[in-house]
Amino acid sequence: MISVRALTKEHGRTRAVDDLTFDARPGAVTGFLGPNGAGKSTTMRVVMGLDRPTRGSALVGGRSYTGLTAPLREVGALLDAGAMHPGRTGRAHLRIGARSNGIPPSRVEEVIEQVGLAGADRRRIRTYSLGMRQRLGIAAALLGDPGILLFDEPVNGLDLDGVRWIRSLFRGFADEGRTVLVSSHLMSEMQLIADRVVIIGQGRLIADATVGEVLRGLGGRRVRVRTPEAARLADALESRAVAVERTAPDELEVGGLPAAEVGAAAREVGATLHHLAEVEQSLEQAYLDLTETSVEHHGRAPEPVGAAAEGTRR
Repeated sequence: MISVRALTKEHGRTRAVDDLTFDARPGAVTGFLGPNGAGKSTTMRVVMGLDRPTRGSALVGGRSYTGLTAPLREVGALLDAGAMHPGRTGRAHLRIGARSNGIPPSRVEEVIEQVGLAGADRRRIRTYSLGMRQRLGIAAALLGDPGILLFDEPVNGLDLDGVRWIRSLFRGFADEGRTVLVSSHLMSEMQLIADRVVIIGQGRLIADATVGEVLRGLGGRRVRVRTPEAARLADALESRAVAVERTAPDELEVGGLPAAEVGAAAREVGATLHHLAEVEQSLEQAYLDLTETSVEHHGRAPEPVGAAAEGTRR
């Protein structure tokens, strides 16, 4: 597995990663999430031996990446699809990686077919679209058939068919027992493919949990209930020291109780229920809630034209 322990990485006076600890385990897709500048790419660079940690460690299979004799056979990574010699062909790029790691040439043919670059592999990389470079980077990561895979924003430049392909690819790797760590800003994709998510902000750990736990508020269940007797039910629930929010005249949102217990409380006070369900938020909303105070740069929506004009006249 990938094991990060008390990892700290400083660039001068800037602390990019701050005492970060988490695991990415075999048989699971781990989503690595955080705002821009949170330290995701720096962490992955340390895992891959491209940066040295200031303190702490980042190990793959219990060892440092730099100590691996044939790293592509154990760890495959796509960190930057632009980090390829533009004058080489896609095939040449893969053959160099294979030769340097003792991988047979036949494997090059296999990964070219696997990622859908057959017919384009003899073209110069400078002629590739971003999506094609992504596919070539994935092919390079798969050359040694490794048990550990890291991908930083792997769906950049891919069309819908490519996104669906990569989704099934990652899911298949995890089902085979491999360790898959994926950094992405596409929360909808992470909700579909990730088993766990590690969320960081300003270099520090915010959450390390299953996707289900994050969607439920990391253990804080919320139930939405509609009833004409909302006030009576709210009083009954609040007497149990349960958090109750009145979201509409006939609607309550209840925290800390499963739906069955909220229904039982309604029956005790004779409240007729029109709706009762546990609330499952999207991963995007859960992520935004968790990282709200960790975003360094906030955009501002433009003012309506009329309001701007009114302000000018004043």
